[in-house]
Amino acid sequence: MKPYEPERLPLDCIDWAAHVSLIGQANAALARYDGMLQSIVNPVVLLSPLTTQEAVLSSRIEGTQANMEEVLEYEAAPDKPVEPAKYDDIQEIINYRRAMGQAVKSLKKRPLCLNLVKELHVILLESARGRNKAPGQFRKVQNYIARPGRSMEEADFVPPSPEKLPAALDNWEKYLQLEEKDVLVQLAIAKAQFEIIHPFLDGNGRLGRMLIPLFLFEKKLLSKPMFYLSEYLEEHRDIYYERLRAISEEKDWNGWIRFFLTAVVEQAEINSDKTRRILALYEKMKQEIPKIIRSQYGVQAIDALFDRPIFRSTEFIARSRIPKESAIRIINVLKETGVIRDIRPGRGRRAAVMIFPELIEITERQP
Repeated sequence: MKPYEPERLPLDCIDWAAHVSLIGQANAALARYDGMLQSIVNPVVLLSPLTTQEAVLSSRIEGTQANMEEVLEYEAAPDKPVEPAKYDDIQEIINYRRAMGQAVKSLKKRPLCLNLVKELHVILLESARGRNKAPGQFRKVQNYIARPGRSMEEADFVPPSPEKLPAALDNWEKYLQLEEKDVLVQLAIAKAQFEIIHPFLDGNGRLGRMLIPLFLFEKKLLSKPMFYLSEYLEEHRDIYYERLRAISEEKDWNGWIRFFLTAVVEQAEINSDKTRRILALYEKMKQEIPKIIRSQYGVQAIDALFDRPIFRSTEFIARSRIPKESAIRIINVLKETGVIRDIRPGRGRRAAVMIFPELIEITERQP
């Protein structure tokens, strides 16, 4: 199989008339979701578990098995032994979240560009699978996508050759800054083209999915880069890959655009529902926890639980900034009343690891 030669952007094959209805639905659904984000006083803290769940699901598409509870438990108790394969999964997920945080900081100073993409790639691969595959460097060798043990001749897809890579990436970077007829269609094209170009030896899929909230944030369709599409893509993984393959095999960009816009519509509704449930839980806790703990530190305690729903007492004290004696008393009262519970009891000098289960259940809930 020969290396694929990607089409130059912008495309002239888009059937804009056929997409009008879906474009309207997707933009409206996204706007409703962003309206919810803007109504939240501190969405970064309150929706922190959704950010972690996005990292989990984006990595799961690539084959990782760790779940959100395991990631948060590892962060709360990194001293607990973890088997090597699971450690790699967890590290990959933590890196994804770190890369997202770095991207948000960078976008305040410069646009989405190739240099930023390379910087994010370094973070993604740090101390994780792929760490020996040229982090932060565009590939200088031919790669291909195939089932394990198959040769390039038997590949499902062979990306552009290394000598064609600079021109393809330059065209892709310029397309990001163009004024396309619709931003969501532009995003669909940019995301697919990035995965077609496959510029790195590893991590292309995760980076491609990470571009979705970052692009929407940069184009001001989102007030925060907190739109998570991996849940839908993981749920419809076969169609996701089928639609991408149809671009290279049949030049069917319109089929991919339909799939992507449908994903935005459905995921925006799922995200909105989860956000509503989290907000409802937050309001419920604002009513209940002050009565339970009888303390001036009620709001600080609640925010700490939402920011990190699996934690050790030392972490709770640090995040909540509640004086130690008061924080320990609050933790004990919350345990007694069932708001939180141990998932790893304390022993000797080893602190217990606790969970705020209601929030985890909402975040991991399937649509």
